[in-house]
Amino acid sequence: MKATLPCLLALVLGSVPATLAAAPLRAGAAAVDITPKQFPMNMPGGFSANLAEKAHDPLHARALVLDDGTTALALVVVDNLGAGPDVLNEAKTRAAAKTGLTPENLLISSTHTHSGPSLNTRSESAKAYYEQFVAGVAEAITRAHAALRPAAVGVAAHPLPDEVFNRRWFLKEGAMPANPFGKFDRVKMNPGAGNAALDRPAGPTDPDVMVLSVQDAKRNALAVYANYALHYVGGAPKGQMSADYFGEFARLMPSRVRGGEDFVAMLSNGASGDINNIPFTVTRPPREPFEQIRIVAQKTADAAWQAQRKIAKHENNVRLGMVQRPLTLRYRRPSEREVAEARAMLAVKDPETVAKLPRLAQNYARSTISAHERPEDTLTVTLQAARIGDFAVCAIPFEAFVEIGLDLKKRSPFAQTMVVGLANGRHGYLPTPEHHRLGGYETWIGTNQVQEDASVLITDQLLAMLAELQRQP
Repeated sequence: MKATLPCLLALVLGSVPATLAAAPLRAGAAAVDITPKQFPMNMPGGFSANLAEKAHDPLHARALVLDDGTTALALVVVDNLGAGPDVLNEAKTRAAAKTGLTPENLLISSTHTHSGPSLNTRSESAKAYYEQFVAGVAEAITRAHAALRPAAVGVAAHPLPDEVFNRRWFLKEGAMPANPFGKFDRVKMNPGAGNAALDRPAGPTDPDVMVLSVQDAKRNALAVYANYALHYVGGAPKGQMSADYFGEFARLMPSRVRGGEDFVAMLSNGASGDINNIPFTVTRPPREPFEQIRIVAQKTADAAWQAQRKIAKHENNVRLGMVQRPLTLRYRRPSEREVAEARAMLAVKDPETVAKLPRLAQNYARSTISAHERPEDTLTVTLQAARIGDFAVCAIPFEAFVEIGLDLKKRSPFAQTMVVGLANGRHGYLPTPEHHRLGGYETWIGTNQVQEDASVLITDQLLAMLAELQRQP
């Protein structure tokens, strides 16, 4: 009896590996200007007001959508200090309604520029910007989805070690100042360039600029999704908003790769919670406003170009996958003694006595009381892991320490792994348990919110998610 045509087709297709049987990859990218339209407006300013009168350079929401015929996902980068999950989930819901994409397959991360606009709704300008931001992010995803076309991808990394520095330092004996709680940490954050008391940095750096390069069917550059484990650079003109070096990188990349008008470059922030751009053992020459941003952006764009040159071939038959999991963590609670000490700090009213307290003592006393009075016991965060062929992306909604990123890259089952911070939320710093024992700014209540072994739980969960993605056909 002769086999029917459908049976023959089934036999042939059944013998082809899943990666080859998949539909050719499609990709689309878009950038939407989300620069505030109303000024003055608040920017991040620690414990003091920080108003912007205008924008020095534009802020954007940049989106890359990939579709292998079975799974579609989006990688999105927004020029913002860090958006909460409520804001981002609203943007995802709107984008999903317009595109049919699954909200759980949308990864949105913030660059962590410190000269971006506030997303609170405590003023009329902030309320208006909240809506502009959500609409702009959703529109970037929608436009990228509408631009889907045949594409191919490649991944590589190139080191740029001379612009990343661990900002936590051991100081020489007797040189450590008291922290806001009147105690003495073992390490200090940002001890000052050229400080004679410097001993050694308290951790490593991750020097790699990693790029996911996307080309269209004619091998023209379509998009670059890059990653560098470096905090914002800073030094924008006073009173002006800026996308920092992330925005300048995106502006420069088209000239590096000869990208056309529809080319989109985006730079995500890596595991950089303890990394910045200050070379503490030397003193830099003075810089004009925005100059250091330009310098770092140029070097990062050059490194991204070098990485792209290492890609032997862009592939158009790659399997996509995305896994999203919630993880519930305990909020940190101060001890009874810490609460009593905080209340005693706040009871001091005499200006001369207040001046003698450790720097920011009353500010962090308020943070301690807030942590004590917080009604919730737990925080549920969103973790994501994406697969693009033999390349993986881990998304963490914290300012994760560089050690966490390096550990994930080392232990990942994928050939190349990118770790993206401030993704799908912003929940403060994420030090390792070892760094909690050392103390320092990033470990204080008020800057760190969750249990001290949270980084271990997050790493274990992400590794399990990566293993799940690798098992998928």
